[in-house]
Amino acid sequence: AMLRLRLLTWDVKDTLLRLRQPVGESYAAEARAHGVRVQPEALGQSFREAYGAQSRRFPNYGRGRGLSSQQWWADVVKQTFRLSGVHEDGVLTLMAENLYRDFCSARNWEVLPGAGETLSRCCQRGFRMGVVSNFDNRLENVLSQCNLRHHFEFVLTSEDVGFAKPDRRIFEEALRLSGVPPEQAAHVGDDYARDYRAARAVGMHGFLLRAAGQGKEPGVPPEHILPTLSHLLALIEK
Repeated sequence: AMLRLRLLTWDVKDTLLRLRQPVGESYAAEARAHGVRVQPEALGQSFREAYGAQSRRFPNYGRGRGLSSQQWWADVVKQTFRLSGVHEDGVLTLMAENLYRDFCSARNWEVLPGAGETLSRCCQRGFRMGVVSNFDNRLENVLSQCNLRHHFEFVLTSEDVGFAKPDRRIFEEALRLSGVPPEQAAHVGDDYARDYRAARAVGMHGFLLRAAGQGKEPGVPPEHILPTLSHLLALIEK
């Protein structure tokens, strides 16, 4: 039987958009522009360490902790370079500003194969659409730059809402905004806990994007698995 869906909500990172290159490569290129040589691999490792520590200390981009998300990211960038042996404050500040701006644009993000086409087809079918993403408030701009913003009625980021997936309240806010009951809504994302399981916990349907070779996710029926985004409409309409 066809699912009676009216609302589709979407994760963004690694569902609709992905980074064009590893973070370490972008940071290394920025450093080179200032005459600083650091290995991309080392920066990638340092970034994971700095990002992890900052996320534990100030979850959700420092929301409610007196920290703007831009300041939150500036601290991550500076700490990433410090861990890789770069300590000159003037250069660190400049690189942090530049990278914050660069990650706001299509320069660092690309649309995943099939994403634009799938979103267009979902809109044509009359589905209402929104974004539910653990992202900072640059997301509206990133989606506009990548020419995807027009598909969505609303864009909910964890920074704006104040709750990050898998917290049920970010999904409840999407349902409230759209006025659609959970059983008539589905969420599409690539993370089992934050996207699939969290959406189902509020009574929504869930579709899990699972690229080939990513392995099976126990407890997810095959009809909820998307090998690519292009499979979505066939699953909804079967």
